[in-house]
Amino acid sequence: MSSKAEILNRIKLNQPDLVTNLPDLSVLGSEDFDILETYKTVLKGIGGDPVEVSNYSEIINYIKSNYNLQKRLITTLPELSEIASLDWNNVDPHSLQDVELTVVKAHFGVAENSALWVTDDILGQRIAPFIAQYLAIIVHKNDIVRTMQQAYERIGNQEYGFGTFIAGPSKTADIEQSLVLGAHGARGLIVFLLD
Repeated sequence: MSSKAEILNRIKLNQPDLVTNLPDLSVLGSEDFDILETYKTVLKGIGGDPVEVSNYSEIINYIKSNYNLQKRLITTLPELSEIASLDWNNVDPHSLQDVELTVVKAHFGVAENSALWVTDDILGQRIAPFIAQYLAIIVHKNDIVRTMQQAYERIGNQEYGFGTFIAGPSKTADIEQSLVLGAHGARGLIVFLLD
């Protein structure tokens, strides 16, 4: 028997039991912390801006005050039709190249990393959050969970064609180790935290 065959034979004889219990992850996220404050702190730390609002009128006023309404703004939310276009869902994705601001709503957020869960049914087009110069996402304050484990439990066996977590604006530090926002996506992210 060759050395190689002998080593492989010994490995085969000394295998651990195949039945292994997975660790209990329920302890993760069980520590007591302020979910909303943690979400806002983490979001600021990764370059995003949290804005607390009570209703859609406050969102409209914020956008009017902070964005050029002469540029192209798109949304999937009828509540924002006063300031943003709703009739873009079925156009060629290349025609969205001049979008200044995209506003969508998230299913929920995650406090530990400020991620927001979005799927194709609320995005209009998959490219929408990534092609715009700026991105605004609305999430209800009570729809923020503590950890990614809880987020994945919430997603569970839901059916969707496309889903992603978005956290902060696009960023990279590959270029001379300098942080660059908007390198390959939105230059800025506003998260409207809705009551």
